[in-house]
Amino acid sequence: MSDIRKIIIDGKEVEVEGAMTLIQACEEAGVEIPRFCYHERLSIAGNCRMCLVEVVGGPPKPAASCAMQVRDLRPGPEGQPPVVKTNSPMVKKAREGVMEFLLINHPLDCPICDQGGECDLQDQAMAYGVDFSRYREPKRATEDLDLGPLVETHMTRCISCTRCVRFTTEVAGIHQMGQTGRGEDAEITAYLGQTLDSNLQGNIIDLCPVGALVSKPYAFTARPWELSKTESIDVMDALGSNIRVDTKGREVMRFLPRNHDGVNEEWISDKTRFVWDGLRRQRLDTPYIRENGKLRKADWPEALAAAAAAMKDKKVAGLIGDLVPVEAAFALQQLVKGQGGVVECRTDGAKLPAGNRSGYVGTATVEDIDSAKAIMLIGTNPAVEAPVLNARIRKAWARGADIGHVGPAADLTYDHEHLGDGPSVLTDLLKRDHSEMTEKPSLIIVGMGALAREDGAAVLASAMALADATKSGFMVLHTAAGRVGAMDIGATAEGGIVDVLAADVIYNLGADEGDIPAGPFVIYQGSHGDRGAHRADIILPGAAYTEEAGLFVNTEGRPQLAARASFAPGQAKENWAILRALSAEMGATLPFDSLAALRKALVAEVPHLGNVDQVAENDWQAAAQSKMDDAAFQPAIADFYLSNPIARASQLMAELSQNAKARQEKPLAAE
Repeated sequence: MSDIRKIIIDGKEVEVEGAMTLIQACEEAGVEIPRFCYHERLSIAGNCRMCLVEVVGGPPKPAASCAMQVRDLRPGPEGQPPVVKTNSPMVKKAREGVMEFLLINHPLDCPICDQGGECDLQDQAMAYGVDFSRYREPKRATEDLDLGPLVETHMTRCISCTRCVRFTTEVAGIHQMGQTGRGEDAEITAYLGQTLDSNLQGNIIDLCPVGALVSKPYAFTARPWELSKTESIDVMDALGSNIRVDTKGREVMRFLPRNHDGVNEEWISDKTRFVWDGLRRQRLDTPYIRENGKLRKADWPEALAAAAAAMKDKKVAGLIGDLVPVEAAFALQQLVKGQGGVVECRTDGAKLPAGNRSGYVGTATVEDIDSAKAIMLIGTNPAVEAPVLNARIRKAWARGADIGHVGPAADLTYDHEHLGDGPSVLTDLLKRDHSEMTEKPSLIIVGMGALAREDGAAVLASAMALADATKSGFMVLHTAAGRVGAMDIGATAEGGIVDVLAADVIYNLGADEGDIPAGPFVIYQGSHGDRGAHRADIILPGAAYTEEAGLFVNTEGRPQLAARASFAPGQAKENWAILRALSAEMGATLPFDSLAALRKALVAEVPHLGNVDQVAENDWQAAAQSKMDDAAFQPAIADFYLSNPIARASQLMAELSQNAKARQEKPLAAE
């Protein structure tokens, strides 16, 4: 039952939930309260005291608005609503006092501090600080921590808000940071000098309200006012996290998260945040043609003419890679089908059912995880495949959800029951009585580790049958950002990848995760000189995800728009435009001259792609069950940091990958 209370804030009466804290109630009333330690997605610490307000009729001292609930306020003498003041002389004096204390030990680093220009302490010192100091003692200094290659520390600037400690323990699920000492000697530290071991550690850079934790790769490269900011979508995993791309000139300088409660809340994974140096390296910036076994540079007219000649009167097939936007996939599909060929997007051999959206997307949304009381993970390790989604599962676990896991044993950052590592577990589960499970909200999440194998279709059918029996929501956790969109437009061949490899000419659109055997003529279109380009006979340089506008459909089936933040290097062009130019060269011109016209044709064919940021409801179609192997599920991603061509081009990702391997190796005793 809701507990609605009336409360007067700065003379304005509002109705809010009794369980709300005063700081939340003030935000409902449109009053901003300064804060350092309070964060709505973390537990309440109440230790910076910046959010002090005056409670009329309460004790004659200011109260911390982050730690007091509305239901704790007493009404007036005649039952009037409680009164809170946020701008009285008492509050002003208290906040100025707190700011003076915070600045006693804070160094005068602003001109050389990376946080300068986007620093909460700077902003609030302008509003509540005084222009003098009463303290003549020397400032306290502490040693900096080594948290690894991602987070640079300047602990002398730390104001002990403990946001980083709360994030790493509550959201990321690691226990390597804490606070030691008391009073003047209190300091945030890493236990036993450990570096952070989490795929979400970069978020503490955003959380730090001062310059104590800053980005090591980005350090001293740009100031916030020099950067152009573009709102876009991430493609490093299939969650489709909302990001902001900051560019300086033509260069991408950093990625930051944007808040989206339905997708990534306000977190992003470390690969998403730090992969930007991979956008500069190993780029394809001019067309190439292979002659006498060697690639040579060519210009666009020559390369397009050679590609058109190679495809003429031949059996053509298209391969769609993991990072391809829906528009480019649609353009390739139209081009290849016009030549009587087939197109395939399931490059890893995943047995995803064409045409059955409930089988390759499911019926659940990412937000459903929050309210689930039981979650079953089948053939997936979300801590590696989608770390931000994993943090959401951890949040459900912290609220009391039971988690079961079928697949190779793994550290998921939360307690879970490891039921086994193969399909036989599903057979056993289907024989049980699930009557008590149907009473509570539950969820089944199936990963590519279960579907990208010979009996993937049978495993999917069993998982869907289990969802039927338990009345659970069903979700397929993809590893490729472009996969769901390509499935939506029907970019699938009946015989899967086998049909593609039987063609004379393969048009490879950014597929770098598998090898094409000798035989077919290969035209490769992509952004990086990776595995696909090495096998190619003709290379057409395309744009990366930050260099063209495009639709991406995330793992729950939500279409989202990625915007262009910079331009492709050299002669590289937008992917859809290359395909449009090639179609004209072949005398089979595609019926669109602009991205808008292409999107119009796309939405006419697949209407739900026009509903950006909305999750369409999928009709449930259970699949026919068949026999499953006994072989154990294998991890879908071998190396989190090197899962796509952009990440493999990044020096930082290579370093992180080596560090992760070194951590896994057991130390040998000296003999």
